Parts: sequence; C-alpha cells; structure tokens
Amino acid sequence: MDKWIELVKAKMSELSVTQDELADRLGMSQGGVGHWLNKRRDPGIVNMNRVLKALGMDLALVIRERLILEEEDMPLALKYNPYFRYPVSDWKEPAQLRDGELTVYRKDERYELTDYHAQGPAFWLSVVGDAMTAPSGISIAEGMMILVDPAIVPEPGKLVIAQWPDSAEATFRKLIEEGGQRYLVPLNPTYPKALFTDECRIIGVVVQASAKF
Repeated sequence: MDKWIELVKAKMSELSVTQDELADRLGMSQGGVGHWLNKRRDPGIVNMNRVLKALGMDLALVIRERLILEEEDMPLALKYNPYFRYPVSDWKEPAQLRDGELTVYRKDERYELTDYHAQGPAFWLSVVGDAMTAPSGISIAEGMMILVDPAIVPEPGKLVIAQWPDSAEATFRKLIEEGGQRYLVPLNPTYPKALFTDECRIIGVVVQASAKF
C-alpha cells in the first residue's frame, strides 16, 4: 500500500495532477481519492489498478501468495506488490527509431510482469539458441525471457541486444573491451566473437533474465 501511494503521489506531482483532477478521471469524489492516498481506506486491488491507469502508468498490481499469515493479519505492504508490465517483442527489428522516438515491435499482445522499473521503453525477448549458454558463471539458456532496457548505457561488461545493418535479426551478446577495441562476445566459447563497429546498433541492455517451469 505504501509503495502504491508513493508511486501515485510521485506521478501526480510529475504530471501536475491534483486530487480533484484524478477524481474526475476516476468518476468519483475528491474525498474518496484522499481517503485512499492518506491510508484511511483500503482501495482494493481493482481500484489501485484503476488509479494507475488513470495516471497513464503501464503497471499492474498483483496479490502475493498468502503464505502463513491470514489475509486480515497481513500488512498491506506485503499483501500488495507493484509490478511493471512490458511487451514481448521479436528478434526481427525488436525496436526501431521513428521520428526520434524508440518504438517497440510487439510480437503479439503478450506482456510479462517484473518488479524492474525501466528507464526507457523496455521489452522482453525469448532467448533463441545456445550462444549465451556458458559452461560456468552467468549463463542464459534458450527459452529464458530477457528484459531489455534501451535507456541503459551500453558499457563494456553489459549484456546487450545489437543489430548489424545487413542482418534481419538482432543478436544477444556481451559487450567487452580489449586493447581499446570493443567486441560482441557470446558466453558460449564455441561461438566466435565479433568486432564491434560504428555500423552496429545497440538496441538496449539486458537487465533481467527469467525462466518459467
């Protein structure tokens, strides 16, 4: 609940939206909104999501599993947990610059949730192949979902999504620097590394990886 209130108030301040204006968007009274934001009443999961949507925030709230505590004894901060929702894209032109803005290509209407708050128009990709499957250390296997944030600076050591001008699809590699030159390196040593040049476009930095069972 506290995180939700913090998010809502921060977004209202950013957009210069008053409680009256927010209430109008929700079709309710200002007093009702005030009760929620001052923790005098519990809005419930449906209304919490309504408020976020009214502020243009592409988030979704989910209810955590009730492990040992009964619902009435569970603190609101544990009961509600904010998650961000990002689209699942495709390896073929996953993101493009149009009119100076980055547009994410959506493979379908599928979205995935995460607690990561992206700095840019983030998107998910499903890993294909074993080029990033390592024998030890960090290893990202085929079928895992990776979250890409285009706003993160692609520094050496980061895992990145890149695309060459003559390639129909993007590629997933680790950006490294050796002797003043940068390379795109697979985590699987059986694959060759590639010299990184100005012709290659880095679409974004991989900030999270997850697998489903």
